[in-house]
Amino acid sequence: MGEGTKRADIIAGLAVSIVLKQDQRTGKLTQGIVRDLLTKSATHPHGIKVRLDNGLVGRVKNIHK
Repeated sequence: MGEGTKRADIIAGLAVSIVLKQDQRTGKLTQGIVRDLLTKSATHPHGIKVRLDNGLVGRVKNIHK
């Protein structure tokens, strides 16, 4: 599984790259800071859905260390 597929790995305040719904076809990544976790399950094969501090919503693809 990819980096952003486990809910336990993602917390508010984390810097991440997400794919927005409208960018799923192209795979374009958007950087931001996690504000809320929207996926309730422990894992998700396409990435945990989050809301960034700027209000954008998408699935986590990379976690910035």
